[in-house]
Amino acid sequence: MKYALVHEWLTPNATGGSERVVREILKSVEADLYALIDFESTNPHSYLFERRIGTTFLQHFPGARKGVQKYLPLLPLAIEQLDLRDYDVILSSSHAVAKGVLTRPQQLHICYCHTPMRYAWDLTFDYLNSSAMGRGLPGSITRYLLHRLRQWDVISANRVDYFIANSRHTAQRIWRCYRREAQVIYPPVHTERFSFQAQKSDFYLTVSRLVSYKQVTLIVEAFNQLGYPLVVIGEGSQLQALRHLAKPNVQVLGFCPDRVVEEYMAQAKAFVYAACEDFGIALVEAQACGTPVIAYGAGGALETVRDIRKHPDKGTGLFFLDQSPQALMEAVKVFEARATAFSPEQIQLNAAQFAPTVFSDRYLTFLDGCYRDHLSRC
Repeated sequence: MKYALVHEWLTPNATGGSERVVREILKSVEADLYALIDFESTNPHSYLFERRIGTTFLQHFPGARKGVQKYLPLLPLAIEQLDLRDYDVILSSSHAVAKGVLTRPQQLHICYCHTPMRYAWDLTFDYLNSSAMGRGLPGSITRYLLHRLRQWDVISANRVDYFIANSRHTAQRIWRCYRREAQVIYPPVHTERFSFQAQKSDFYLTVSRLVSYKQVTLIVEAFNQLGYPLVVIGEGSQLQALRHLAKPNVQVLGFCPDRVVEEYMAQAKAFVYAACEDFGIALVEAQACGTPVIAYGAGGALETVRDIRKHPDKGTGLFFLDQSPQALMEAVKVFEARATAFSPEQIQLNAAQFAPTVFSDRYLTFLDGCYRDHLSRC
């Protein structure tokens, strides 16, 4: 059988959870790779260096290397130009339009969905309110384009034979947007990268892209009032504003190399996270170090973190239920009172269930089952 794997974009800045899924799939399945744009096969530091990757007309557009999101209205048209007629099985890794490739009736299409397109669904109003394109006449045009994008997104979901979701939370969103069932297979987390450390230092840590929906401002405001030491690692549009907001007990370091991030994660008293994530890889990475997590109790966090108030013997963190500085402050105070009840060994053990080998085994088993079912229908 011939396999094709389709992903949205491949650039040196695209190093998130979806790209890790692509890498693990390629380790398990011999597939030709396609994307809207590719600037990784020319990157000598990439595992994709000198690999042949099929791309679309967006590859040659100005500024494409820095991201094709600026060409949002053209993404559906571009993905539909990929000619995949020669393949038996199409695998897509989709958080925007990859699932929308055109296929023939006898082809099998299995989509690993990281999220339904966020800026067309959940984050529509955040996107409109935070952008100049969301106001005035440009705002009206943007709203119309997003309306059409939602229509295409639902139509293209019907081109998928089987959906995989990266969490139960995402599976629920797939059902809400597309009315399609999805099998949950958690994404691979390279827990082996992180060093276990039982003895912790006296600081809290958050690692995140510094953009509005990640709610890092909320964390900084809470710790400004608490006075406890906090370290913030990450880069993004809010970096300078957070540095201006932070009081002396809060260090906003900006970008740090992986080695430095891993050291901070291993040493932190607790890892703090305030966003609602579809899965939340950083929460698992912190637990791989034996570091407890204080997280907003929604989304994927509910599947990767065990609240010690409900699991006294196997707790790996605790939740706060409102995205506000006050709710986070209360959670930190509870954590301070119960910090000695956490077992770093149990926390690390919880992270192990998300290892890459677990992902590969479940993914290949699901692919085999889908193909057998597909053959029985043909």
